[in-house]
Amino acid sequence: MLLDLLSQRYSCRDFSDKKIPNDIIKYIVECGRLSPSGGNEQPWKFGVITDVELIEKLSKAASLNYNQDWIAKAPLIIILCTQLFEGMDDTVGLNRYPSMSEKIKAMDNDLYVVVNMEEHQTKIPGEHMVLAALEHGIYSTWISSVNCEEVGKIIGINGYLVTNLIAFGYPATDRDLTLKKELGNITFTNNFYNTGLTLLNV
Repeated sequence: MLLDLLSQRYSCRDFSDKKIPNDIIKYIVECGRLSPSGGNEQPWKFGVITDVELIEKLSKAASLNYNQDWIAKAPLIIILCTQLFEGMDDTVGLNRYPSMSEKIKAMDNDLYVVVNMEEHQTKIPGEHMVLAALEHGIYSTWISSVNCEEVGKIIGINGYLVTNLIAFGYPATDRDLTLKKELGNITFTNNFYNTGLTLLNV
């Protein structure tokens, strides 16, 4: 079932006018809520945006670098936000990349907090929501090229950072499936130079 869903998925940028029912929106967000997080902190907030004028503003915030006007047609935007942690967490960046620990310690604290926000795993609940939507024939696109600070101002965020937006909707047209690399081209077994999936039955 999951492989079938994943084989159908693509980043949809052409949505129909069909609205997403409230019970399905609730289901999508519930699947995000059940996601794992480090230490079970669950340091996230999910902004569920269905207001047409607000989505138009978000579309403009995402079009400051290049044109993403298509976002305005999405009937649902979910804004992924992570809690704003103060100070440097020695267990995260420093332990994972010990050879860079001195450079990390030398970083401006505010810069570290923003860069480290990805550690708080909003991508896990985001992808859960993407798959939950696909279960109901609703497609989506991750929006990373966006002025997160401007989005934060639009929604009046406080104590959290915007990490990503996801646009959801029913596709307006059919399209060919996205080609993916073969498994042998993206895997190695037990050693980086042992390319491909070479599992043995014991």
